[in-house]
Amino acid sequence: MREKLIFDLSRPGRKGYALSDRDFTDSSLESILPEKFLRKSPPELPEVPESEVVRHFVRLSNMNYHVDKNMYPLGSCTMKYNPKINDYTCDLPGFSTLHPLQPSETTQGALQLMYELAGMLSEIAGMAAVSLQPAAGAHGELTGILLIKKYHESRGSKRHKLLVVDSAHGTNPASAALAGYEIISVKGNADGRTDLDDLARKLDGDVAALMLTNPNTIGLFEKDILRISEMVHKNGSLLYMDGANMNALLGIARPGDMGFDVVHYNLHKTFAAPHGGGGPGSGPVGVSKILEPFLPLPIITKNESDEGTTYALNYDRPESIGRMMNFYGNFGVLVRAYTYIRMLGPDGVRRVSENAIINANYLLSLLLERFDLPFPKPVMHEFCLSGDRQKKEHGVRTLDMAKRLLDYGFHAPTIYFPLIVSEALMIEPTETESKETLDIFAKALLSIADEAANNPELVLSAPVTTPVRRLDEAMASRQLNICCSL
Repeated sequence: MREKLIFDLSRPGRKGYALSDRDFTDSSLESILPEKFLRKSPPELPEVPESEVVRHFVRLSNMNYHVDKNMYPLGSCTMKYNPKINDYTCDLPGFSTLHPLQPSETTQGALQLMYELAGMLSEIAGMAAVSLQPAAGAHGELTGILLIKKYHESRGSKRHKLLVVDSAHGTNPASAALAGYEIISVKGNADGRTDLDDLARKLDGDVAALMLTNPNTIGLFEKDILRISEMVHKNGSLLYMDGANMNALLGIARPGDMGFDVVHYNLHKTFAAPHGGGGPGSGPVGVSKILEPFLPLPIITKNESDEGTTYALNYDRPESIGRMMNFYGNFGVLVRAYTYIRMLGPDGVRRVSENAIINANYLLSLLLERFDLPFPKPVMHEFCLSGDRQKKEHGVRTLDMAKRLLDYGFHAPTIYFPLIVSEALMIEPTETESKETLDIFAKALLSIADEAANNPELVLSAPVTTPVRRLDEAMASRQLNICCSL
């Protein structure tokens, strides 16, 4: 059923509130507010009783797909279940009522939390220091690239090229271009990993860094990472890791030990803060020792004295790239990530990745018979299938199968990414899904493969059970219109 707009439910005289005389002062509005701020006519608000308001928004929430409703298998996005304890701690008055302009002596708990979180992230990734300031993954990428740029400038070098592997997230070349670099693509090999020969051909004295995701975007670990690191550093370049796939590494392997100079984390992905709907995100950046002086200011310091331990914001950073955000990161996301790590502990953090890898390989084993796998298994935390078979034999595209999944109660996986896989279906089950849920999801995809073969029109017309049918997503993106006419 289509849900009416709240304004369509409105009827004159209906209301969902009651005010007593005690709710008003004896003063007139004119004596409280300047005349220029007073309305000339009443606001055009809907007149709806409380019961209808509640039912309206509950119905809307039920129509929307979210991670509390069912599995969200978006490859490379790590849409895992968000424990509600994270929201509880974030909502504690000492955190939720803070203001970023408070003096540091009144925010010691928040500063301590951020100092300790940066330390934990440094340990997890094997980096010398971490800045929590970047507000999202792409923002963290830009921060890391600016750190690389400042490093080379401090050495009198004017390197202007940045290498990006062809399976990279689109934000990688975008962030590098925003920082002023010329983007050079490095090819993958037949196994889906970085082509070392192509890398060697493109490493020259103008290359500032190589941007790499490990595991890469088809879920394969770069088994030659130490050789890659040696090649890059021998060239005088630096090595950047996109941390989008850290969910496969926690407690098992550390980017710093692989030779990475910079890594950004996605706290809203790997560390179970809310993700989707536009934010908020958090993209802290970890760096090796040589880049530490250039971190964004301020940094949080811990100071020991006879009077005890205090924390402060240090702005005395002459080599810093400066601020990347007005205030110090998205604090609510930081609290959630801190809670998540402390609740799990070191052993629990490792189990996150172990279970994510087990889930991905189990789910892959269920789907292999009906879908093509362009690159070899086993995989890490995610895998990338191809719908080429369905398209060539039955005229059913990956997009059609993704739409049909909605009728089975599942959000679609990532499709058509990475670009190196034709008709890509990129699936990441995460560690938070049970075997039973994975079995049901696999059964849905296998049923859709059967439908593609035996009743393709059903798949081509999907979805059929949703509040709206198939939308023109390209037009929606290019001609955004969210206005409501009153």
